[in-house]
Amino acid sequence: MVQDFENRLSKNYRHIRKWAKRLQIACFRVYDFDIPSFPFCVEKYADYVHISLYKTKKELSREELELLLNNLQDVVARVLEIPTHQIFFKTRARQLGSNQYEKLNNQSTGAWVDEFGAKLWVNFTDYLDTGLFLDHRTTRNWVREKSQGKKVLNLFSYTGAFSVQAARGGARLVDTIDMSNVYLEWAEKNMRANGFESKSQYRYFREDILAWLKKPISEIYDLIILDPPTFSNSKMMKGILDIQRDYVFLLQATLKRLNHQGILYFSNNFRGFKMDASRLPGVLIKDVSAQSIPEDFRNKKIHQCYMIQKV
Repeated sequence: MVQDFENRLSKNYRHIRKWAKRLQIACFRVYDFDIPSFPFCVEKYADYVHISLYKTKKELSREELELLLNNLQDVVARVLEIPTHQIFFKTRARQLGSNQYEKLNNQSTGAWVDEFGAKLWVNFTDYLDTGLFLDHRTTRNWVREKSQGKKVLNLFSYTGAFSVQAARGGARLVDTIDMSNVYLEWAEKNMRANGFESKSQYRYFREDILAWLKKPISEIYDLIILDPPTFSNSKMMKGILDIQRDYVFLLQATLKRLNHQGILYFSNNFRGFKMDASRLPGVLIKDVSAQSIPEDFRNKKIHQCYMIQKV
């Protein structure tokens, strides 16, 4: 069975590394739960590998899991030509609230990686995710291409990768807003690493975003990125966010801050999400999910993405 995994990983890697080299991408997914008996994804971040093992209905015993991980590590190291000490494992389950953003440990093992010429910091040990969502690589590129001379708002900004690409695209203002000081500091670190240090042009705000959206409007933007979690009951919020229940409020409140000729990119990771355009009169909603999911992702339902404009 391990040989099946090795064959698939080798085949995937031969194809994807050529594609990644052509696009100047250093971080990409090599294996995406292709074989049911190997329930994980393998992502290459330059000279490092991050592996997420997904919990399934059939739970492995501790001995079975240890054997699987040892075999997996050997195969990945051999096929991807990465030393075993630069391969990192995480176990994923369905995350509720802010669990996916909570700290796992304090090893702080990370690296600077390149994406379309941008330097971005990733952390392999301390959190469930690395700080860079690879499935939004294409969307970040769209933002870079559309940011010249624009005022850009990045809501639920996480580590600011969208902000970096907006700044690289020539944005005249980038406001980065998140509920976490940790991620705002990470976002500012990413921005500084790319030469974007102006406090007046690149601004960072720690906010309960649901509450912030109810405040008086102080700025109108040309381009907005809205990428909320599926569900959050974070201590940093007064209320609870449920994306299917609350998306209309989120969009209506965000659209009030959008220039009439502007673009709002709205995305989420709730597989069962249903958009009801009739509840949002006066706007044009285009589902761009299929175009936004990169070639290295076998799971084409990893996120939903919409381009929204006023009419």
